[in-house]
Amino acid sequence: MATFSFPGQTQFYRGKVRDVYTIGDTLVMVASDRISAFDVILPRPIPFKGQVLNQIAAYMLQATSDICPNWLQQVPAPNVSIGRKCLPFRIEMVVRGNLVGHAWRTYQSGKRTLCGAVMPDGLKENDYFPPAHYHPFHES
Repeated sequence: MATFSFPGQTQFYRGKVRDVYTIGDTLVMVASDRISAFDVILPRPIPFKGQVLNQIAAYMLQATSDICPNWLQQVPAPNVSIGRKCLPFRIEMVVRGNLVGHAWRTYQSGKRTLCGAVMPDGLKENDYFPPAHYHPFHES
């Protein structure tokens, strides 16, 4: 992927999958087709991955902007987002439908409340959560 130089550009950052250009208080973020696994950039990109990644992020940011204002101002190309430079709230979320990882270790230690949801006794590692715990997205 090409590296660009914009008038007034003050910084450039190349991440695992995104290139970020800073122009004053504006960020230009270009989502690439690079793929990263376990913090290693793999040698072969996935065609259109950057476009899909950017369009999903843009959709979610636009869909929730009335709930929580965010940095996004425009999406001038399928893999490019432009927005305000701001201080982020760093949040990581893992969504799973079964008892694995940290959730399993917590459950195995005897705790039965995971993220506010009470789990029944008798679950085993990798068991699916009971349907009531998929709320609000679970369909019967």
